[in-house]
Amino acid sequence: MTVLLIDDHTEVSRQALTLARKFGEPQAVALDSFSPFAPDALAAAIALLNPSALFAAGTERGNEVMARVAARMGLPFAANCVAAEPGDPVTVTRLRWGGSLLEEARLHSPRPLITVAPHTVSPDNGPPPAQISVDSPDNGAFVVQVSGHVQPTNGGVSLAAAKVIVSGGRGVGSKEGFAIIEELAGLLGAAVGCSRAVTSAGWRPHSDQVGQTGTKVSPEVYIACGISGATQHMAGLKGAKRIVAINSDPQAPLMLNADYTVTGDLKEIVPAISAEIRKRR
Repeated sequence: MTVLLIDDHTEVSRQALTLARKFGEPQAVALDSFSPFAPDALAAAIALLNPSALFAAGTERGNEVMARVAARMGLPFAANCVAAEPGDPVTVTRLRWGGSLLEEARLHSPRPLITVAPHTVSPDNGPPPAQISVDSPDNGAFVVQVSGHVQPTNGGVSLAAAKVIVSGGRGVGSKEGFAIIEELAGLLGAAVGCSRAVTSAGWRPHSDQVGQTGTKVSPEVYIACGISGATQHMAGLKGAKRIVAINSDPQAPLMLNADYTVTGDLKEIVPAISAEIRKRR
């Protein structure tokens, strides 16, 4: 009986550790215990450990493993929590509707399974939890595993790891219109992102999409060009340190939530920014 953390060795895992410590002194199981990544095999191994509470970062892989643990153990799990308090039942606060709503809920479970929404809790600064190894389950659990990686189309700069992102929305106007977005991104050493409207139109691949149904990002600077700021897009920006918005509509939601705004035609503004950068080099 122990509190376990599924640890991916990043800051978001240290954030999950902050909540885990409320339930006891955690031990950690590495998210990459099996290589290549095999979520069902890891879930099977964790279920055999029978933890008294299980925590993970609310990333794509963290939520996937946790859902598989919940299915194997026949237990509910609370996803994307920003707070949790021990008790009978456990009380949690979690993000809903793309982060526009905070829901307080009670988790009726003998063994709470909780993922923590990234960038919503301060990271734990205490000693790292002791790492424990897991036994390999039967071969059937390895049916689902990563078989390969597709390189990003944005010049090799990963959205998830990028320090600067230049993102375009419906206001860019067309697939060809992204040339000026790519030019600015190249000058800044940035990744290129986009909104869901852009991927739906077929202008950019889904791998470039930022948002609740795309990639959740945490750059130092996020430059949004022609993006209105739908709720699901804003949900992907919660980790951004600074947001710069360029839009012809000063009342667009993203313009109202940005740190810096430029009102006008992005097709004039973005090339002007690129030209100024070139002058200063």
